[in-house]
Amino acid sequence: MKFFRLLPCLLIAVSLSAKPPVKRPMILGIANISYFVSDLAKSRTFFEGLLGYQEAFTLPNASGGVGRVFVKINDHQFLELNTDKNRGEGQLDHTAVYTDNAEQMRRYLASKGVQVPAKVATDEAGDKSFSVTDPDGHLLEFIQSMPGGMISRDAGKHLPDTRISDSILHTGFIVGDLDKANAFYNGILGFTEFWRGSGNGKNVSWIDMKVPDGADYVEFMLYGPYPAPDHRGVNNHVALRTDDMQKLAGTLKSRVKQNPSLYDKTIVPKIGADNKWQCNLYDPDGTRLEVMNPTPVSPMPPSTTLPPPTH
Repeated sequence: MKFFRLLPCLLIAVSLSAKPPVKRPMILGIANISYFVSDLAKSRTFFEGLLGYQEAFTLPNASGGVGRVFVKINDHQFLELNTDKNRGEGQLDHTAVYTDNAEQMRRYLASKGVQVPAKVATDEAGDKSFSVTDPDGHLLEFIQSMPGGMISRDAGKHLPDTRISDSILHTGFIVGDLDKANAFYNGILGFTEFWRGSGNGKNVSWIDMKVPDGADYVEFMLYGPYPAPDHRGVNNHVALRTDDMQKLAGTLKSRVKQNPSLYDKTIVPKIGADNKWQCNLYDPDGTRLEVMNPTPVSPMPPSTTLPPPTH
């Protein structure tokens, strides 16, 4: 009889000690993509002189020089130029996305078995942030923008009319194990697939995955033989939006004509496999900037059913 009297108390104790699952906070969109650059002066010429952007702010390196340059796309999106030596994996440093609650995101990821830091830090730009490593070894940073941070204080500034684009559509990075990447980005983070394309007619070459609480997306770049480090800038890329490709191409060609030192490659717009106008540009280190019109000229073809490449 004593056991049955104790049973309700035991059930209550267990229910009180059981922790509710941590809810995933929002992932709102792409904050920045960071690339290693080997010659900051040449990179500034490319991003400012050719593409027409301005620097919002810089952060110092250990020796007191310029360590990172934040090239402003709009009030919420930046390209970050990192002057540190690259890690030998091509020019990609990290991808950053916005969340509405960095600490909750850290606890959520920990509850899913993802290795996270012990706490969320206030970064050098004044925002709350932390980074994790995805299944392919890429750094993924989560940023919670804070009112007193450099990004917030720069709102409305450094947005010249010379910018060739005012938004980042997506960023692409190399993915090897598709199952593991899907388990992380879809299963844990809630990204949703909306299109698969093929560049060779034999295998799926890229998979587009939209953030759960916004319109931006990441692009899984699939491969057979792993690209050599000096070729990974084609795969690890960023896509900028344009609504008038011919006008944009004309602007770029005019700038190069006036100053041939700005760019030494051919500017050739074309219609891609998704029936959208695009134009590939390359920074001085070979990182690809894909300028794209998000509206297809005719209905997009259905997602390819071709298999992923084998390694």
